[in-house]
Amino acid sequence: MFRHNYAEKIYSLFILLCLVTFAQAQKKINETPIAKNAIPSPKQILGFHPTADKTIADWSQITNYFQKLDAASDKVAVKEIGQTTLGKPFIVAFISSADNIKNLDKYRQINQKLADPRQIKDETERADLIANSKTIVSISCSIHSTEIVASQMSMNLAFELATATDDETKEILNNTILLLIPSANPDGIDIVANWYRKTLGTPSEGTSPPELYHHYAGHDNNRDWFMLNLKETQAVTKLFWQEWFPQIVYDVHQMGQNGARFIIPPFFDPPNPNIPPLILREVGVIGYKMAADLQAERFAGVATNTTFDTWWHGGFRSAPYYHNSIGILSEAASANLMSPVYITPEKMQNQKSRGLNSPLETATNFPQVWQPKYWGAGDIAAMEMIASRAVLQMAAKFRRNYLQNFYELNRAASQTNSNPNQPLAYVIFAGQGREETVSRFIEILLAQGIEVHRMNRELKTSIPFTQAIHTEVPLNSFLIFLDQPQRNNVEALFGKQIYPNRVDEKGNVDAPYDVAGWTLPLQMGVETYPVSQIVEYPNSARKLEKMTDINQVRQTLNLEPAKEAFAKLPNPLKTNPRIGLYKGFAASMDEGWTRFVFDTFQVPFKSVSDADFRNNNLDYDAIILPSDDEKEIVNGLSAEKYPKEFAGGIGEQGIENLKKFVENGGKLICFDDSCEMIIKRFNLPIKDVLSGLKRGEFYCPGSILSLDVDNKNPLAKTFGKQIAAYFINSSAFEITDASKVKSVATYAAKNALLSGWLLGEKYLNGKTALAETDYGKGKIVLFAFRPQHRGQTFGTFPLIFNALEK
Repeated sequence: MFRHNYAEKIYSLFILLCLVTFAQAQKKINETPIAKNAIPSPKQILGFHPTADKTIADWSQITNYFQKLDAASDKVAVKEIGQTTLGKPFIVAFISSADNIKNLDKYRQINQKLADPRQIKDETERADLIANSKTIVSISCSIHSTEIVASQMSMNLAFELATATDDETKEILNNTILLLIPSANPDGIDIVANWYRKTLGTPSEGTSPPELYHHYAGHDNNRDWFMLNLKETQAVTKLFWQEWFPQIVYDVHQMGQNGARFIIPPFFDPPNPNIPPLILREVGVIGYKMAADLQAERFAGVATNTTFDTWWHGGFRSAPYYHNSIGILSEAASANLMSPVYITPEKMQNQKSRGLNSPLETATNFPQVWQPKYWGAGDIAAMEMIASRAVLQMAAKFRRNYLQNFYELNRAASQTNSNPNQPLAYVIFAGQGREETVSRFIEILLAQGIEVHRMNRELKTSIPFTQAIHTEVPLNSFLIFLDQPQRNNVEALFGKQIYPNRVDEKGNVDAPYDVAGWTLPLQMGVETYPVSQIVEYPNSARKLEKMTDINQVRQTLNLEPAKEAFAKLPNPLKTNPRIGLYKGFAASMDEGWTRFVFDTFQVPFKSVSDADFRNNNLDYDAIILPSDDEKEIVNGLSAEKYPKEFAGGIGEQGIENLKKFVENGGKLICFDDSCEMIIKRFNLPIKDVLSGLKRGEFYCPGSILSLDVDNKNPLAKTFGKQIAAYFINSSAFEITDASKVKSVATYAAKNALLSGWLLGEKYLNGKTALAETDYGKGKIVLFAFRPQHRGQTFGTFPLIFNALEK
């Protein structure tokens, strides 16, 4: 340990000397003019080499470099595809041969036809399109902006492709069109860059910023790829699934520091049944190419077949599977942002993950152990560069294969459904109410390229699980047929997920990487039904009106035309309560999603800080605690790592002031994790019956459950007797004194699981999911689940709005 500390001190002195030398060198660089018509390197524009230790480029510097590269090179075309949540330019750099760049529109149109083979007349046209098209590849960097290195590496990759003259690079440029996204989260790049610069040389150096690194979603900005809540997701979705339809999407990430150095495909089990088997094979082939190239360059610590699975839909690299595209993910071990770290064997012990027993032991999927030592941004960038080149080499060398396979997958999806286990279509019945939510639901489908038809006359359909052989579907209902290129996406969004019961004989649970279920109609509270037969199909049903614009949908639902896509919804509150939402410096994603819901529905609120709680600045009618645990709320960030103004939570004084707030007539609303603290601190006659159970006894890692609702209670006045709610390792309450606490909703007494995975259902059947109680002159409302989970659960948003009413 002494030697490690000594080495760290020596290294710190070395870095200090380097910084002084670097400052002198940067001055010389800035004074040296760039030769006329020369393609500038990132170092010439930035004054430092991207990915060098202790340096960082913010978004304006990154975009400035790409603009200069565009101006200097005929192999690069930079386009703005929209604006970020905070109004920054969101760019993509198209990189290819000069001739391909001149003809981008031509190749876009060809690829659109391959994405929808119904537009292709015959085999001759198909063969001609494939012969004359290019493999479309997207490489996207640093969607999680604390995983900062890839955004810096993107400039080096672009420069290399624009200037290299070797045969391999020429083949890449001739046969592929690269859509390089320097960051899918530009706002976060600035948040991280500003924080890193501010704290360089202090105890906070290399820490995460004391705020979400996406304005609303934080890390969850990579959980939005079917819901499309965020402006960044909307822009990329339009670029991908309405315009370019890439055959390969590579999403570049980082992970924790102490495990493998680099994780790449093939991925771990289980696979989602809606992913074509060919896609899974192609993912594996590219992953092994990346691994082989890294091994050839003597990079150790590369792992495959571990940690990340292909079950879940909503990520940058997983959503493409449902669009018949290949999604690749790499996860590099992190440094402290752009500051290097020293990794010891002790730190790497006990770092077991799915499919990898230890990063200190070799295995078939991990053939060479990395020897612990210093690890920095340069190491990360070098691996990412090799991995990116491997993807592009494959795309170029097997161009015809990728295009042919892409065409065949889309053609197969577009054929009339012959699978007896799949419906013919899904129907969204007219007249079900909540028209704004129905409109938003269809808007999400259209944005992803899913075809939606309006029923301009009544049709008879067969709906499984109903007693009627044929059911009349009323005028102005909507039909989503499965025989379209987006078949797999439709099934993945509308169908019920059934996660395999992965528990061994010892009771050890193999947890999914993210969530187990996400069925979108259930989350949004939109009634949809599978259709097994349409009496008039196929001769006349396809003469129904095809929806191409959200305003068509809104007019059908008798709503005002939307001024823009993803328009904000009207404020549902009838009263005007003064709402305070707790926002600590520990950066809660649940708080961010709550803000998103309020902003989307134009519900006025104010953020309540740690200091506000400590100083009793609680002049509100209602205060909301998002799903944060007691440690995060009370203790906050560590004073050892963060400046005083960010350290500490609401503290014990904040708890006492919160009690007084409720006692004096205020309303306290708690989501999920925060309930435990309030139950304990306010001494409420409630207990969480799931607390203390082992995973082998009870486990529900992100699934949709059925609730029985007392709709006579004002909190549930707008609901029927059953609703769907999202449960993600949440709670289930047992009320020990019913005279003091009311149960408003309970988990279903049986068959509670609607989509996902629920192990040990008996423990929550009939237990309370939503409770309210008086406390002094005020009230406390306790949600055992997250009613605003990731901004997706429109079906339970009204519970929040009802709770807020005066």
